[in-house]
Amino acid sequence: MKSDITIIGGGILGTSLAYFLSQLTEKKVLVLEQAPEVAYHTSSRNTGKVHAPFLYDPEKKRLFARAAALGFDMWGQYAKQKSLPFKRDGVLEVALDEDGTRRLEKYIKWGEQNGLQKDEIKFLDGSETKKLEPEVRCQNAVLCTKDGSVDYGRFTESLMEDAKKHGATFLLNTRAEEIEKKDNVEIKTNSDTIETGFVINAAGGMSIDIAHAMDVARDLTDIHFRGEYWKADDIYNKLTKVSVYSVPRHPEYPFLDPHWIVRYDGRCEVGPNAVPVFSPYGYNFTENIKEFPSKLVEMLSSGAARMLFDSQFISLATSEFLSSLSKTVMINRVKEFLPRIDPSKFHSRGTAGVRASVIDSTGAFVPDAIIKNGKNSIHVLNYNSPGATGALPFAVHVISQMEKEGTIKVKNARCGLWDYNRISEFLC
Repeated sequence: MKSDITIIGGGILGTSLAYFLSQLTEKKVLVLEQAPEVAYHTSSRNTGKVHAPFLYDPEKKRLFARAAALGFDMWGQYAKQKSLPFKRDGVLEVALDEDGTRRLEKYIKWGEQNGLQKDEIKFLDGSETKKLEPEVRCQNAVLCTKDGSVDYGRFTESLMEDAKKHGATFLLNTRAEEIEKKDNVEIKTNSDTIETGFVINAAGGMSIDIAHAMDVARDLTDIHFRGEYWKADDIYNKLTKVSVYSVPRHPEYPFLDPHWIVRYDGRCEVGPNAVPVFSPYGYNFTENIKEFPSKLVEMLSSGAARMLFDSQFISLATSEFLSSLSKTVMINRVKEFLPRIDPSKFHSRGTAGVRASVIDSTGAFVPDAIIKNGKNSIHVLNYNSPGATGALPFAVHVISQMEKEGTIKVKNARCGLWDYNRISEFLC
């Protein structure tokens, strides 16, 4: 097979890239996805939230913050056009102590810097919070009304159908196994060999491995974290009107204090935690044992080695393992601000997802998304939360980088509901 541009990864970002490229350029676009469906992994195994950009430092997480700022309205417009569910329900971020309250004060400033209007984000004391949500107990809280609940799996499937209508090809159950760089790039898959002029690496949990195979980003590695959920019994379906998050105790690490999640269809869940695993598909013990030797060698020979021997990281990782083994441990974290919930009323697990966090050569977690150029390729690394929220504008940003490099020529500024130039200028 031959293509002008091959996108490795049919998650929400890879599919968004195909959606825009198929309409903005004359290029023949091909998407390789090793799973049987698009958005099979992290893109649909998440909280289903369209996140407001108040949680993201406008300097350290600039790309994520700016993409999220546009993403809310873009997904709302797309949902309306395609008659997909989009529930604007808001979110409550709660602080249980003085440290948490100081963090909330930062969130207010970040939200305004990232474009939220004053009537979209509000600081509440404990009594004001209780009037809004009688079951919630906290010292203070931030209420953001510009937050939504959706089904990202359905969004991605719809984007795929739109991209196919404009000439893009999707090969599912097709895994990139070997990549050879010649004048063009040859990708050997489990079923065929593909010759392509350019590769976009949007492979999510496999993106670092793809980059290394193409001799890019050798100074970076990643650690995978499995996020798990517990489904609440129906008696809790109207416990709160909005989702409730607690301020993370250790924001410098990618460990999440589990949230109370109200999904677009009214279901409620607790999650996710962040359990270190050894595979981007480490949903079970067998897969992790299989990948453990090679991943450990990779980590010990990179900056991740410092993280593995960091006492605080080890302590937090141990705590996450306990929350994985014990339903009570995990539910009790949320019980701190929702005292009415009872672990015995959670009888089944939700769908777990795995995300990858990139570590640099110094052993520090990289806070923002990374875009690296290679020979005949561009690589999107560390694209995690709020990745789904910002997928549409971030795809435009990647394409604008390709245009600046001379890889593509955009034939028109209009794509679907949006103006390409306006979005690319906002994110540049």
